Amino acid sequence: MQLDQNATRENWGSKLGFILAAAGSAIGLGNIWRFPYVLGENGGFAFLLIYIICVIVVGLPIMGAEMVIGRGSRRNPFGAFKALLPGSMWWVVGAIGILTGFLILSYYNVVAGWTLYYLFQSVTGGISELTNGEIASSTFNGFVTNGGLVVLFQFIFTFLGIFVVSQGVKGGIERYSKILMPTLFILLVLLIGRSVTLPGSMDGLKFLFTPDFSKLNGDVILEAMGQAFYSLSLGMGVMITYGSYLDRKTNIFSSTATVASLDAGIAVLAGIAIFPAVFAMGMDPADGAGLTYQVLPMVFAQLPMANVLSTLFFLLLTIAAITSAISLLEVMVSFATDELKWTRSRATIIMAAVAFVLGVPSALSFGAWADVTVFGLGFFDLVDYLTANIMLPLGGILIAIFAGWAWGNGVKKEMLEGSGQEKLYKVWLWAVRILAPIAVGLILVFNFV
Repeated sequence: MQLDQNATRENWGSKLGFILAAAGSAIGLGNIWRFPYVLGENGGFAFLLIYIICVIVVGLPIMGAEMVIGRGSRRNPFGAFKALLPGSMWWVVGAIGILTGFLILSYYNVVAGWTLYYLFQSVTGGISELTNGEIASSTFNGFVTNGGLVVLFQFIFTFLGIFVVSQGVKGGIERYSKILMPTLFILLVLLIGRSVTLPGSMDGLKFLFTPDFSKLNGDVILEAMGQAFYSLSLGMGVMITYGSYLDRKTNIFSSTATVASLDAGIAVLAGIAIFPAVFAMGMDPADGAGLTYQVLPMVFAQLPMANVLSTLFFLLLTIAAITSAISLLEVMVSFATDELKWTRSRATIIMAAVAFVLGVPSALSFGAWADVTVFGLGFFDLVDYLTANIMLPLGGILIAIFAGWAWGNGVKKEMLEGSGQEKLYKVWLWAVRILAPIAVGLILVFNFV
């Protein structure tokens, strides 16, 4: 079933603009610091191979399903399911996606605010003072426990998202993605150039790319599957929303492959930029989140041109954060403009404001509200657990089932539009019907166990 009820709906100005925007959504803070860390801890290059397989088996089928649902309906996640199967309860899947996006954006803005703070410290020269672990740790803890300062930088980052999304699809999201994504790549290359020339940096590359198959087990495979799923912005309505702005000529098969390749490629490049420097300075690569906000500033402080390198790195992180945040905000704005008939400017301001308010408890959960817990988790950890471990996998399974089984013949017609690759469609249909639901179901069960 193909719908054109929203003839005035915006479209992407070009395929390149869509690719960069979709890749920007997938490429976020997790790609820059989490992926290299997880890769190093789970067998290095062996984990990378498993991750790539998972992207192909899980990521590509579900991303294709989301895009085809969006383009076929020309609606937001909530309206898409209502339009494609009227009278059914499938709209609940879209509602779950919108709610998930809301919750993720609420605490994502908080972490992005941390990045802005460190960017500010880099520009003003504060990074050069972080000369040892005690000072770096004290600076980080002093910041995250200062609720007023954390909320201030959360607000500033929220405003950046409003500024971009309020200008629309072509004039805002696409326009700035065309600037931000190439800039992100250039900054990564600059950092790689400096990182790999440090004495002892080759140990970092060995850490990343020497296969260690002895570490491969069921847990590692599930970790790779989870990383592939979450890093591609699946299950939160983003790709449905972005897909709704696609024209009829776009080849969804090639588009999903390009976005996934860019996402994985940037993650690997981030590892090449980060770990040679970490090893060159004799730091521990297993510091997780602390690697970004505590260890790396200390690394930069001990290098020539410390403030310049640190500024480049945290500018890189900020760009990655912005491209993901605007995609999450656009899901809610699309819902408000489609279903509530709000203007874009009104929808952007109100939805961003609600996400900001929802994020304040997360911002305070390391300071004033540190003792406030739900099921033993602070607000930040609770929202992170609910979205990453339950809501995203659940949404992914339901989307795969809808596209593979419930939609019927409409999915074939829509998927072949712009491609005509019937053999590839049969492979995709098998994957979205069988492989993807089983794989994501394993993630969901594993998380509960």
